Amino acid sequence: MAQKTEIEWTDATWNPVTGCTKVGPGCDNCYAERFAERWRGIPGHPYEQGFDLRIWPERLKQPARWKKPRMIFVNSMSDLFHKDVPRSYVDQVFDAMEVADWHVYQVLTKRSSLMRNYVRSRYDGAKVPSHIWLGVSVEDAAHKNRIEHLKQINSEARFISFEPLLGPVGNVDLLGVAWAIVGGESGPGARVMEGEWATELRRICERDRVAFFFKQWGGARPKSGGRTLDGEEWNGFPWEIVPATIMQQLRSAG
Repeated sequence: MAQKTEIEWTDATWNPVTGCTKVGPGCDNCYAERFAERWRGIPGHPYEQGFDLRIWPERLKQPARWKKPRMIFVNSMSDLFHKDVPRSYVDQVFDAMEVADWHVYQVLTKRSSLMRNYVRSRYDGAKVPSHIWLGVSVEDAAHKNRIEHLKQINSEARFISFEPLLGPVGNVDLLGVAWAIVGGESGPGARVMEGEWATELRRICERDRVAFFFKQWGGARPKSGGRTLDGEEWNGFPWEIVPATIMQQLRSAG
């Protein structure tokens, strides 16, 4: 079964791949690496290999066994588009998502060009199935090219995670993006997120009609600073892109 999660913007996690390598400053204090490395060398533990990349073919059928519709964050402990994940295995993950189409899948990557290229090839210019949401992580202005890669994908379910937000992103064009999640870093050595960086993104989302979700300020613990921004809690969610066949069930489950 997929794993329950405390992540506010999803219902469960599914990890057909675990482990990763760093590609930018947003990875420096990776929570997944910190968790996985605690178990390195413990025989029989799922993270016996620590945060080394590992594929789990035996997990591919998990979504089909989970009959109740859920929002599923795919690879919370990895990146599906890591260069060392075989293309044939990425195919199998997408096959599994297409078969169990009563769930909504949230696929998030920092390897945006690889995701764009894969999706273009797989769907040959056609739209990505509406229950498969594709997103990119953007930590600052230096990495906003990932947004352009995302917008080159034929999908109505594009989303961006500005977490950890490590610097201002600037006046970025978010037209065509359905959802933005913003949050500060948490854990040991957490870097501070300035309020104006988050507020600027909130205003851009209002301008470009993007659902805005403020996840956390961060700090030593995820909720050290709470969840309010500019005196409010922001829980925007793009209900309009949820397939009609499962939207009511998801709302009821929530």
